[in-house]
Amino acid sequence: MQESTSSRAEDYTVRHCGPDDIPSVINVNTLTLPEHYSDYFYYDILKDFPSTFLLAEQGGRVVGYIMCRIEYGLSMTKRFGLAKKGHIISIAVLEEYRNRGIGSRLIRDALEEIRKTSGKECYLEVRTTNKGAIELYEKLGLKVGSTLHGYYKDGESAYTMVMPL
Repeated sequence: MQESTSSRAEDYTVRHCGPDDIPSVINVNTLTLPEHYSDYFYYDILKDFPSTFLLAEQGGRVVGYIMCRIEYGLSMTKRFGLAKKGHIISIAVLEEYRNRGIGSRLIRDALEEIRKTSGKECYLEVRTTNKGAIELYEKLGLKVGSTLHGYYKDGESAYTMVMPL
């Protein structure tokens, strides 16, 4: 994982999340997404999957994050069989920092970390109405695999998007 980059004249760093970063991650989630988790959930994911919990920082401020876990179960990219899979649980970038390549970078770096753990595929859920995110995920190689009707608390459906690694 490359530690820092320059994108559109904006310097930012992508690094592994630590326990002291969780309040900032929760803040980004609260400001950007309608789905929220308990504080304990973030700490639990960090404890169990530290290599796939990354954040983006600019000027010492957390401006985005990606939180993933590794699972073992039925393959989503092959017709039969079991697979070790990366699950992108949540990704968010503060609105004023979007369209600078930060989300793409977080996903690419997380996919690399998943590959390092022998992950064979990756998947995520995304609101069917979130066209910007769907376009980004497709650009990075994920494809719509199925629709989960009524997936979110508000009743909105989600696409499951998948890709082999």
